Amino acid sequence: MARPKKKGVSGNAKNFITRTQAVRKLQISLPDFRRLCIFKGVYPREPRNKKKANKGSTAYTTFYYTKDIQYLLHEPVLAKFREHKTFAKKLSKALGRGDFGDAARLELHQRPVVTLDHIIKERYPTFTDALRDLDDALSMLFLFANLPINHNLPPATVATCQRLCNEWQHYVIRTNSLRKSFLSIKGIYYQAEIQGQDVLWVVPYKFAQTIPVDVDFRIMHTFVEFYTTLLGFVHFRLYTKEGLVYPPKFDQDADAKGAGIRAFKLENKGIGSLSETTVTSEAPKKEAAKQIKLLQEKIAAITEGDEEDGPQEEKVTEDADTFDTFKPINTDSAVDILPQPQISNNGTGDVDPSNLFSHTTFYLSRETPREPLEFILRSFGCKRVGWDAVLGEGAFTDNELDPSITHQVVDRPPVAGLPPVAANGDTAPRPGGRVPGRTYIQPQYVWDCINFGRLLSPAEYAPGALLPPHLSPWVKPSAGSYDPMAPITEGEEAEEESDAEDDTGMTEDIDDRDDEDEKMADEVDISEDEESEDEEEAARREHQKELEAEAAGVKPPTTDEKKKKKKKTKQQREEEEQKEMQKIMMTKKKRKLYEKMIYGNKKKEDETETLRQKRRKLEKSKKKSVA
Repeated sequence: MARPKKKGVSGNAKNFITRTQAVRKLQISLPDFRRLCIFKGVYPREPRNKKKANKGSTAYTTFYYTKDIQYLLHEPVLAKFREHKTFAKKLSKALGRGDFGDAARLELHQRPVVTLDHIIKERYPTFTDALRDLDDALSMLFLFANLPINHNLPPATVATCQRLCNEWQHYVIRTNSLRKSFLSIKGIYYQAEIQGQDVLWVVPYKFAQTIPVDVDFRIMHTFVEFYTTLLGFVHFRLYTKEGLVYPPKFDQDADAKGAGIRAFKLENKGIGSLSETTVTSEAPKKEAAKQIKLLQEKIAAITEGDEEDGPQEEKVTEDADTFDTFKPINTDSAVDILPQPQISNNGTGDVDPSNLFSHTTFYLSRETPREPLEFILRSFGCKRVGWDAVLGEGAFTDNELDPSITHQVVDRPPVAGLPPVAANGDTAPRPGGRVPGRTYIQPQYVWDCINFGRLLSPAEYAPGALLPPHLSPWVKPSAGSYDPMAPITEGEEAEEESDAEDDTGMTEDIDDRDDEDEKMADEVDISEDEESEDEEEAARREHQKELEAEAAGVKPPTTDEKKKKKKKTKQQREEEEQKEMQKIMMTKKKRKLYEKMIYGNKKKEDETETLRQKRRKLEKSKKKSVA
C-alpha cells in the first residue's frame, strides 16, 4: 500500500512562502527585507491557487518563491544588516550614558557600509544587460535631480543624482547618440542609441515641485541607491571606451553660477590605457575614413578639371559608358529649398545626427527652457549655442545682437515692427525686437527637426503662428487609422462641401415652403393594391421625397437610379443574411468574440471619421480666414 501524501508538503504549498515566513526565516526586520529584495531583484509572486499555497487559508497574503528566499540566506548584504543592528545598539547605549565622544568615534569608524558592487555584477553579467535596464534608472535619477531638498531628500542624494545625470548627458552629446525626443504632459522623453541598444528615459519639467506626503521615500531611496551604483559602473565603462577620464572634472564655482552641463570638463585619456581590442578595432576605421577623404578630394579635383574643359569637348559618342548628370534648374519659385545636412558614409543613407545643426548658431531667449534645448542642439552638432545672461554661464555668447547668430528661439508673442537701426548700422537694442536676416522660431521647431531627421521650413514655426501637431515619434499610424500629418484629399473636400451645400440648401427651401409641403402632403393618395405594409410604407416615403424635391426645386431621382439603389440594398441584404447564417454556425463563445471585434472596429472607424470631419472643418475655416 502506497504511503499517503501529507497536506501542505508538495505542490504550491512547497514552492511558495508567505512574507511573514520569509522575514522569520531570514531573521531581519520588514524594512530590511524590502531593501534586500529590491537590491537582489526578488519580487512577490502570484500562485495559481492561493488557497493551496496558503495551506487552506483564504486570507490575503503576499507570496514569494521558496527558492528565492533560500537564495537570500547566503547574501553578504544580510550580514551587513545584522552588523548595522549591532552598531545601532552600541550607539544608543553610548548616547544614553552621555558619552558623546565614544558615540562620535563609533559613528566615524565602526559604522557598517553596504556595498552593492557584487550585486551589480551578479544581476548584470554582460554590459548589454545593464544598458537594457537603464530606462527606469535614468528616469528615477532625473526625477530626484529635479526635486527640492527637504527632510526626506538629503542634499547629498540630490547632488549625486544631478552629477550622474550631467555625466550621462555629456556622453550622449559627445557620441551624438540622441535619436528622438518628445514633449508630453509628464515631461520630455528622450531616446538614445548606446552600442546598439535603445535607451528611453523621461525628464520632468523645471517647475516648482510639491513633494507628496503619501509616498514612502524609504523605498524610493533604496531604488536610488541601487541605480546610482549601476549608473556609476555604466559611466565608467562608456567613458573608458571613448578614451575619457572618469569622473570628469567638476567646477563648483561655474555650477553655482548656473553653468549646468558646462560645469563639467572632459579630459582625453591616452590610447595606451585603452584595451587592445578597442584600439585594433578603431584603427582600420580611421584609416578607411582617411582614404575616403582622399578619394573625395581627387574626385572633386577631376570634376573641376572637366568643367573647365567642358566647352571644348562638345561631341560625345552615344556608345560611351557614362552616367547622366542632372543639374538643378534655377526657377523663380516661391518655395525655398533648405540646405540639408550631409548624409553619413555608413551606407544606410541616413542623415548623420552630428551634422543636423552643425552650420547654425542658436540663441535662446530668456523665456525658453535652456537645459533641454542646449542638450538637444549640442547632441545634433550645434557647437555654438548662446543664451541670455539670466539663464546662467557657459554660453557661446550672451549678446542678443551678435551677427553670427542664425536662429533665435522665442516663446513669446511677436512685437509689430522692427527696432530702429542706428546710424553706424548696428541695431538698437530693444526688448522683443527683431534683427534683420535672422530666423525666429518657436521651441517646437527643434524637436520636430530631430524627429523628422531634416531641417524643416521655419515659416510654420514663426513666433505667434499656429504650430503643427507635435506627434510622438514612436507611434506610427496603422492602416485605416487617423493620421494628422496626411494631407486632405480633393475627394474628401468635395464631399464635405457638397454635403454642407445640400444640407443648407434643403433646410432653407424646406423652411420657406413648410405650408406648401403640408398642403401637398394632405392631397397625396396612396394606392391600396400593395402586397404588404412594408411596400406601402416604402412607396409613401418615396412619394414624399419626390414631393419635397419638387418643392425645393431639386431634380427627383430617375427610375434607373432607384433600380441601382434597390440592387445595392438587395446585395447588402444578401450579405447580411449570409453573415447571420455564418454567425448561427458559430459557438456562443466565438460569436461573442466576433461581436466584440465588430463593435471595436466600428468604434474606431467612427472616432477616425469624427476626427477627419473636425480637421476638414478646421481647414475650411482657415481658408475662409485667409481669403
